[in-house]
Order: sequence, then C-alpha cells, then structure tokens
Amino acid sequence: MSLHAQLSPEAQARLQAQRRNSTISSVIISILVLVLICLILAFIFLDPFLKETPVIVSYQGTVAQDEQLEVKKMNNSVERKPSAPSSSMAKVIAATTMSPTAVPVPEIDVPDPSTDFGNGDDFGDGWGSGGDGGGGGGFGNIPATMRKRCSPEDRIARLTENGGTPQCEETVVKGLRWLKSTQNADGSWTGNNQCAMTGLALLAYLGHCETPLSEEFGDSCLKAITYLVDRGMKNNGLLSSTAENNPKPYEHGIATYALGEAATFCKQLNITVPNLMEVTRKAGQLIIDNQHKSGGWDYGYSVDSDRGGDLSVAAWQIQALKACKHTGIEFKGLNRCARKALDYVEARSQSSGAFAYDKNGDSHLPNKYYSLTGAGMLCLQMWDKASAPKVRGGAKYIEENSKFNYGTKDADLYGHYYESQAMINRGADQWKNYNKMFRDQVLNNQNPDGSWKAPNNGGGLNATGAQYQNNVHYRTCLCILMLEVYYRFLPATGGGH
Repeated sequence: MSLHAQLSPEAQARLQAQRRNSTISSVIISILVLVLICLILAFIFLDPFLKETPVIVSYQGTVAQDEQLEVKKMNNSVERKPSAPSSSMAKVIAATTMSPTAVPVPEIDVPDPSTDFGNGDDFGDGWGSGGDGGGGGGFGNIPATMRKRCSPEDRIARLTENGGTPQCEETVVKGLRWLKSTQNADGSWTGNNQCAMTGLALLAYLGHCETPLSEEFGDSCLKAITYLVDRGMKNNGLLSSTAENNPKPYEHGIATYALGEAATFCKQLNITVPNLMEVTRKAGQLIIDNQHKSGGWDYGYSVDSDRGGDLSVAAWQIQALKACKHTGIEFKGLNRCARKALDYVEARSQSSGAFAYDKNGDSHLPNKYYSLTGAGMLCLQMWDKASAPKVRGGAKYIEENSKFNYGTKDADLYGHYYESQAMINRGADQWKNYNKMFRDQVLNNQNPDGSWKAPNNGGGLNATGAQYQNNVHYRTCLCILMLEVYYRFLPATGGGH
C-alpha cells in the first residue's frame, strides 16, 4: 500500500503559472545579456575610429598679433562613404580651433563634380541675371560665367577659340604655384595691405577653378578664405588690414569680391566654411551702406566728401557687389545701390568714348590717356549693359588709343586688367586686335620662378597708381587674371555690336 500526495487543482494552476513566469524571465534576461555583450563589442571595435584626430588649424586671436599658423596635424586622405555608384569622393578637409574668433572648417565629404555642364550662357546674360545657368554636374548651380572655367578640357577649348595658346595655361599654373610658395603661414600674402593682396591671390585661384577641394592648391585656397573670414569676424565685416583711409575701400572691395566668388563655389560644392556666408553678407552690406551720395565710393568710405569718389575705387565695389549677388545672400538695398553706381559710372563717360577717373574729367591722365576706360566698360557690362552706347564708345577709344609694351612706360597692368576683360566681351575684331597687343607681352615677361618682372624695369608708368606695380605679388596676380580672361568669363555671343 503506497501513499501519494495529491495537489489540488488550484495549487497545480499556481505552480504552472510560476513555471511560465520563470521561463519568460529567463528568456528576457538572456536577451538583455546578449544585447549588453553586443554593445561592449561594438564599443571596442569602433573606439579607434571615434578617437581619430581631425586636422587642426589655428589662427591668431587678435588683429594686432601676427603669429604664425599652427598646424597640429594634416590629413589629406580620402574618406569613402556611401554615394551614387558613379561618384568618387573628394578629399576630407577638417579643422577645429581654440580661438573664439578664428574660423573652424568642419569635415566635409563631397562627390567630385561632373564635367557635364549643360548649355552655357553668354557673358552679359550669365553675369547680369545672376541665374544658375542650368546644366548638370557638381557645378550646375554656379553661374555659367564662373563654372565654364572649371573643366580643364573646356579651358583649353576656350583658350583656342578666344585667341589663347597652350602656353597661356602653362604660364597661369606656374604663376599659381609661385603664389602658393609665397603664402604666409596665416593664409595671407605680403606684409602690407594683406586683405587686398590675399583677395587678389584668391581671385587668381578661383579664376582657374581652384577651390578648397583642389588637389594641388586646395589647402592654400582654404587658408586664404579662412584668413579673410577671420579678419571679417574680428572687424564686424570690414576686410582691411590698414588704418589708413585711402587704401581701406580698395582692400575691402577686393577682398569682398574674392569672398563673394568663394562663397558661391563653396555653397554649390557643399563646402562648409563657418562664418563665410555671414562675413560675406556683412562685407557686402558694408559696401552698400557706405556708398557716396554721388553714387560712387570714396576714400575711407566717406559718404559726403567734396571729392565725390573716383572710378578706380568704385570699380572694385561694383565687382564685389556682383559677386555678392551671385551668392544668393539677401542684401538690403542692393538693387538701388547698383542703379546709383551705374549712373555714377556712366557720368564718367567722355565725348571721346573714354571714362574719366573722377568728376573733374581731365584729372589723372597719364600721357593723356584715360587709363580707366576698361574699368568703366567692365562695370556696365557686368550689370546688363554690355551693348550700351557708352560701352561701345569705350571699346572704340581703347581700340584706337590703348598701348601695351611691357618694357616701356606703356605697360599699365592695372588698366589692362580691366581692358582685357572688357575687350574680350566685345569680341569680334576689337578683341582680336587687342589680344594681339597684350597676350605675348604678358606671356614673355614671366620670371623663371613664376612671378612677373617689373614693367618698364621698375621705372615710371603711364598709369593710375603706378607705384603699386613695383609690388611683385600685385603685378603677378594682375598678370594671372589677365591670362585667365580666356575662360574666366564668357564673351558675348554677339560681340562687337
């Protein structure tokens, strides 16, 4: 006889419930342990990547100090990330800073742009409208007049079509390499008027479509941009490295012109340079807000001086404002300012077709030649007046009176910087004749190191502001920009009319 313990139905139900709860708890605990193990393993394997040190670029914290740029670590490697199957990845540019006013450049990762640019616009339409120009590829939204310089194949084609030679391209690259080799550690150039000189060098880079992504000149270009942005952040948008009134509007105008172009390129290429857009906005607005009541601009940005400004100062402001318009940034009063400026330029036109330096008409006439005629033409051409009667008159004056002989007094590089751009826009025989006069004079006077010789061997010139042309950096930038004219902007389709 055996005895068996019997559980009541209620007890059996409670026991089964306890077993189910125990099983569920065990499963949940197992899952949590597994997740924890995975997180630990992930942290171990990802840790080396998370600790990768970016490139460090430091800038001086005050304007008074001229300390050298400190580079903690340079990283020019290519970082691969998921992208369209046909795109390759551009180099990574990264930076951080310890200065509250310096410009940190974050990591970027940009597909190389396509060279399929679509249909290009002519000089007048592309520059005047500020439109995108259509077309595909990475440069598609850059104004047609700017992006046409960005294809090596297109540059060579345009050189041939517009009267250039392969030597022009070789000479430009040689000049850009000289600029790169002479750049200061802080990203500027020379020891005086650094904002203007840096702006000219940056314009020369961008004129050849050298951006922060460029393999050879990218680092130099980025340093130039960050130097100017750093200045603008410290000076509330003013881009000047001098306390003197006379050079100040030149410095600011040239540097703003360069930042305007840089901002357009960086925006389209997804290059984020902190404070670039903000400084460009402030710099452009400063020009608008300090326009002289005459419609021009004067020394020290005086708005009511008796002198009333001059065409040389005004031309840089007008070029800068056009570059700013292309950025897509909103500027208060830009259109009204531009209208007043063009009225001012047209008022400098003389009965001979020339454009005078200032309201007096006959002042600043080296060798009785109106050396700023090209400047007046270019200002009108940039703002939809390429076929205006005063532009046609200026072109005829240049055709009949302009001279260029590098070894004599008739070697005004500043005047010919403007004339080369104005005359290629005229096109036809006027451009062909001018091209024959200036091209080889510039090509044949480059030094072996890539810089340019002093015109007239450093002697006097028939020029406005001739003394500046003894500055090797200044004249080298002007010569590079003159030789980039074949592709830097597109000539008008109906040139010569």
